[in-house]
Amino acid sequence: MEGADPVNKKLAAALSGSAVLVLALSGCSSSDDGNKELDAWAKQVCDALPAQDAKVDAANAAIKSAATDNNAPVNVQKTDSQAFQDMSDAYKALAQAIQKAGTPPGVDGGEKKKQDAVTALNGLSTSYAGLKKQVDALDTKDQGKFADGLQDIATELGKLSKSGNTALKNLEEGDVKSAMAQQDSCKKVAASSSARATTS
Repeated sequence: MEGADPVNKKLAAALSGSAVLVLALSGCSSSDDGNKELDAWAKQVCDALPAQDAKVDAANAAIKSAATDNNAPVNVQKTDSQAFQDMSDAYKALAQAIQKAGTPPGVDGGEKKKQDAVTALNGLSTSYAGLKKQVDALDTKDQGKFADGLQDIATELGKLSKSGNTALKNLEEGDVKSAMAQQDSCKKVAASSSARATTS
């Protein structure tokens, strides 16, 4: 059963740093006295984050725990498939939350920034759904082929992990960043993101 083990670990390694969002918010504080409309917008977006962040974190943890020595390919496949589905669902939910919140008020280019973030998050959702299909199609009876397939998925996952952290960067600038940083729900996600970064 040794063939896939190093590759399983590569898959797990590719996940490190794939926290959902708002890494940019950690340690951020605001000096302005706020824009009530923008604060209300930020609260709507931030309140959607913890549940989805937790879902992605749990999916990451499941993939990492499946990447143990001597874990049968069929078990790895089942775990990874569910994890990718959960990630896909989480990013889709975040895209919907931002779409529902609408254009951040009083922000230059706010509509484009919002739409770009929604497009990026929907794209991530589609990509993770694609990885689910990829892992579902792997041949668990052939250890070598299974290992090769996981290697391809690990490569893709590495790319997605990076884009997951940049999906909202343009949206999270200036006044939007300040407004989001003041929301308790965003602070919670930022704290859990930085905690994961120090332990991974």
